[in-house]
Amino acid sequence: MPTERLTFAGHSGDALAARLDLPDGPVLATALFAHCFTCSKDIPAARRIAARLTDMGIAVLRFDFTGLGHSKGEFANTSFTSNVHDLVLAAQELDARGLAPSLLIGHSLGGAAVLKARAQIASVKAVVTLGAPFDPGHVAHRFADALPQIHATGEAEVSLAGRPFRIGKGFVDDITATRLEPAIRDLDAALLVLHAPRDAEVGIDNASQIFLAAKHPKSFVTLDDADHLITRQTDADYAAEVIGAWVGRYVPLKPPAPPPGAPEGIIRVSEVDPGGFLQDVMGGPRHHVRADEPLAYGGTDRGMSPYGFVASGLGACTSMTIRMYARRKGWPLSHVSVDVCHDKVHAQDAEPGSRARIDRFNRKIRLSGPLTDEQRARLLEIADKCPVHRTLESSSHIETVLLPAEAAADLDLEGAG
Repeated sequence: MPTERLTFAGHSGDALAARLDLPDGPVLATALFAHCFTCSKDIPAARRIAARLTDMGIAVLRFDFTGLGHSKGEFANTSFTSNVHDLVLAAQELDARGLAPSLLIGHSLGGAAVLKARAQIASVKAVVTLGAPFDPGHVAHRFADALPQIHATGEAEVSLAGRPFRIGKGFVDDITATRLEPAIRDLDAALLVLHAPRDAEVGIDNASQIFLAAKHPKSFVTLDDADHLITRQTDADYAAEVIGAWVGRYVPLKPPAPPPGAPEGIIRVSEVDPGGFLQDVMGGPRHHVRADEPLAYGGTDRGMSPYGFVASGLGACTSMTIRMYARRKGWPLSHVSVDVCHDKVHAQDAEPGSRARIDRFNRKIRLSGPLTDEQRARLLEIADKCPVHRTLESSSHIETVLLPAEAAADLDLEGAG
């Protein structure tokens, strides 16, 4: 995904560092991501979610709050309210670029911040929280031992995740006084709450309180045994998948119409994990599947192999072509299914030095319904006219078998049970 590095002025006038992740094609919508307390815009979960959304045509702005990451300013002088202000300014920066955000995503305290900021960002249609606290004051437990010094002297240096931070009294007073319930109740946007039941930092009861305070439309999805920072690749991938599947119901993602005569479009394939073989396969903003290799060949078996996709293309095209012809003729075809077996293994053929050979596809077609023998024979002929068949036949040998009527009848009985 193309990435533009930029800065914009935060609440105190200091330059905040940001990354604008852009889709390769047209921008269909924009998301604004808020990171967790003392984290940065570059945590793994943020990167994975941004990659998934840009594949869908959604631009994503991630930035470091004042005094964190690559942003300027003093963290000790910030507060929850100043974080909300930074978010609003980030939205204004996007709006000035013609990319007003329609989606807000917040992780941990960033989740609380996006709930609070929503009222000041009119363009937002949907909000996502990941491991967010219902009470911003919840984060004070991270530095509870330093609270007496903070109240006595105005600030204290604390160690969080092995790094030193100066926490000011203004920050503590602000998170203590802030109440999110009114903001959640009046959110006026679709809400997706993502939370792990075993989250040791922010308990699952916070998700329940956020969900109950919100009005519909709202959704809650568990992140199972993910940790608070969603550090595991599989957990970050799952969170990204859920957000990608959910957001299209509430944020319009309509790509521009292709010119007359244009092909269907580009299938974009991008790897999920450089250490494995898992791939994201995107066909425009709405269609997403995964490709992988079996466990026996070093993959994670979380998607079909490349040859599996070739076989599925032949099967789908065969079934569609038969259905279109039967519908046009008005024939009583109640159901069609196609089994395709491709007698090659992608992982083996991908090995250096492997010899090319003729591909052989075994195709078994089931036609259900009171069809005559002549109609069944004609539909078998039509199967060989499907466009994918023609494409493969130019360099492949395709064998097609039409199962007898008795097999189709058995299929009808099984479906009726």
